[in-house]
Amino acid sequence: MTAVRLHEIGGPEQLQIDEIAVPEIREDEVLVRIRAAALNRRDLFITQGLYPKLQLPVTLGADGAGEIARLGAVFGDLRAGDEVVIDPMFGWGDNPRVWDAGHETILGMPRDGTFAQYVAVPAENAYPKPAALSMEEAAAIPLGGLTAYRALFTRGALQRGETVLITGVGGGVQTLALLFAKHAGARAIVTSSNDAKLERAQSLGADLAINYVTVPEWSKQLRAERIDLVIDSSGGETLRKALDVVRPGGRIVVYGGTNGDATIKMFPLFWKHVTILGTSMGSPQDFGAMLALFDGALRPVVDHVYPLRDATVAFSRLEHSDQFGKIVLSVA
Repeated sequence: MTAVRLHEIGGPEQLQIDEIAVPEIREDEVLVRIRAAALNRRDLFITQGLYPKLQLPVTLGADGAGEIARLGAVFGDLRAGDEVVIDPMFGWGDNPRVWDAGHETILGMPRDGTFAQYVAVPAENAYPKPAALSMEEAAAIPLGGLTAYRALFTRGALQRGETVLITGVGGGVQTLALLFAKHAGARAIVTSSNDAKLERAQSLGADLAINYVTVPEWSKQLRAERIDLVIDSSGGETLRKALDVVRPGGRIVVYGGTNGDATIKMFPLFWKHVTILGTSMGSPQDFGAMLALFDGALRPVVDHVYPLRDATVAFSRLEHSDQFGKIVLSVA
C-alpha cells in the first residue's frame, strides 16, 4: 500500500511516499481502508522533532475516515464495508475525568497512522460515519472535534445563552469550537490576526470578531462583554489577557501553548474567582457525544483537499497557517 512516512526529523520536506505492507490486525482490531485523512498541527510538530518519544520511521496521521476492509473477529454491529470514522485516542482508561497516562496514545505516533491506504485500529475506535457527511468532511472531525468538544462542554461546561471567547480562530480545533458553540446556542466572540479569517468566522455565526494586531488593546474592549468562558490554545500573553476579560466566576480552558509559557496576574485570578482548566484530546464518551452533533445540519469546515501524494504541499499550507478549517488528504 501507499503511505506518507517520516524517516528523519527536519520538517515536512523529510516526508516520503513509500510502498509498504498492508498492516496485519489482531483479534480485537479492524483494518480500515482510508478514503480521506486530515492534518493536525501535531503532525507538523512531529516532522520538526517537537514531540516527545519520537519513533521513526512512522506513518503520520491521526484523523481518518473510510470503510472497514477486514475484522479480526465479529464486533457488535461492525461489518466489512461499513463506513467509519476513527477515534484517534487509544487507551484513555476507565476514568472519564483524565486519561491513563501509562497507557494512552494517539494514532500517528508512535503507532502508524492514517496517511496511508490502510490502517489497523482497535475495533472500539471505529465509529459509524455520520451519514450526512462526505468522507472528506468526516476525516476533518476526529482529533480537532474531540479536543473542541471536551474543551467547550466536558471541561468548560458551556451552557445555552452564555458568551464564549475563542482565541486564534482559523485552525481546526478553534473553528470546530465556533461551530459547536453556535450549535449549542451560545454567543461567540473570536480573535485572529487575519481579517479574512475573521470575516469567514462571522459567516459561520461569530457574533463579534476582533483583529488582535490592529486592535492591540482588544482585552480592554472585551471587558464589557461579560465573557463566561474562554477557549485558548495560545498561552503566553493571550492567557494573561484572558484573565482580564473573563467575568467574575468565569472559566478559562487551555488545550495548548503555541505562544509559550504565561506570566499571569494573580489578582484577577483570585479576586474574580476564576477557574482555569487544562484539557487534551478526550474520552470515548466525549468522542461519541461529539459525533452525535453531526446529525444533519452541522458540517465541519474543510479548507482544502489534496491528493495523498501532495502531502508536502498540504503541510506547507498548515505550516504557514494559511488554512481556515481542516486540510484534508484524499486517499485513492
